[in-house]
Amino acid sequence: MAHDQLFPDSAEKLPEEIIAPTPDTVRSQPLAARMRPRNLDEYAGQSHILGPGQLLRRAIEADRIQSLIFYGPPGTGKTSLAQIIARQTKSKFERLSGVESNVADMRRVLSAATNRLENTGRSTILFIDEIHRFNKSQQDVLLPDVESGVIKLIGATTHNPFFFVNSPLVSRSQIFELRPLTEEDLFSLLQRALADRERGLGCLKISADENALRHLATIADGDARKALNSLEIAALTTAPTADGITRITLAVAEQSIQKKAVVYDGDGDAHYDTISAFIKSMRGSDPDAALYWLAKMIHAGEDPRFIARRIVICAAEDVGLADPMALVLANACLSASEFVGWPEARIPLAEATIYIATANKSNSAIVAIDAALADVRSGRTIPVPEHLRDGHYSGAKKLGHGIGYEYAHDGKDHFVAQDYLGVDKTFYEPTEQGVEKKIKERVEKWRAAFAESKVQNPKSKIGPA
Repeated sequence: MAHDQLFPDSAEKLPEEIIAPTPDTVRSQPLAARMRPRNLDEYAGQSHILGPGQLLRRAIEADRIQSLIFYGPPGTGKTSLAQIIARQTKSKFERLSGVESNVADMRRVLSAATNRLENTGRSTILFIDEIHRFNKSQQDVLLPDVESGVIKLIGATTHNPFFFVNSPLVSRSQIFELRPLTEEDLFSLLQRALADRERGLGCLKISADENALRHLATIADGDARKALNSLEIAALTTAPTADGITRITLAVAEQSIQKKAVVYDGDGDAHYDTISAFIKSMRGSDPDAALYWLAKMIHAGEDPRFIARRIVICAAEDVGLADPMALVLANACLSASEFVGWPEARIPLAEATIYIATANKSNSAIVAIDAALADVRSGRTIPVPEHLRDGHYSGAKKLGHGIGYEYAHDGKDHFVAQDYLGVDKTFYEPTEQGVEKKIKERVEKWRAAFAESKVQNPKSKIGPA
């Protein structure tokens, strides 16, 4: 279809980067930029939102796009998808950057969009790359025009929009998460780039081993940009053989792609998702998974104190009284890792991680304290029984404070069955896991003694809650 049929106003052009490149621009642009998909058929991955019959694909094909926010890791096709929409829509396409643009730029685009809609009836799609970079006030500037339909917003971000984009904008937009491309997606992209004579490397005599391409696809970690640019480095820096063919072997591929860059943003999704997976793996008794997530955080340069604090919490919350030594070891790990720092801190962190992952588990402590807190917040405040009140000051006995209290260590086995609360309540339910099994036996024996004391002593203050 001709350009003027898609965009009736011939004076308005698409952004430079989505105009078909000339031979000169092809040579100057990176392979990843040249190989951007021009339509949905060329688009790789994201079948969960762009597969046949999926909502976003239907909306694009029918030109019924509303405000959208795409979020996902780098190199998953957020900008490319916006550019495909630009090609297939009848709306004017404007682009701003959360890094470079300011409020003046936004107001200029919004004013032009208003005039365009009033004078020609044509709507505007405003694509904002890295929208999370705009602060709250900048994002608020968009609200009235998004609300009124003057613009259709397409935001792209590597951060979870529910945390980094204003709630009013999120509520007025459809959110689509773009996932890292699979190894097969990237392998197909690399093959396509090698075969494409117009935009790719097809004009060169290149022979690439399958294991070399698969290595690039694996190490790229779901990032199409990284995979394609690494292939280009391999192709352009490898000397041809005597027959004029550039051979990309596994050794060449290993040299051409940098060390795997762990996707880990200190204040973003990867940070919280990784620590969440780490804790859940320890809780789930999988030391291998826990060690992998620990290694990812170590490789990314996470603060060892942050990791150690989470280990301490896990020891108390998930191991608890089934193995009280877990909390002791976790605290020792916190102290040691803070004292020695990287890289040696990896050793006590690993030790504590393995111990907690393989320990008996019980969450009875957190369940008990949360139940007691809920009771305090919602129930009647229980007064301290008089025999438990402080009786060490002058006049306390006249008030009856401390009278009748029996010193536990004077009883058999250092135990006296007496009222310690004033009402019948049970918060702690011991399990039979590890050490707690013995605790349960003692608690059940003591509770039976409390109940017997209540029967034998009708004047006991123990009563219903």
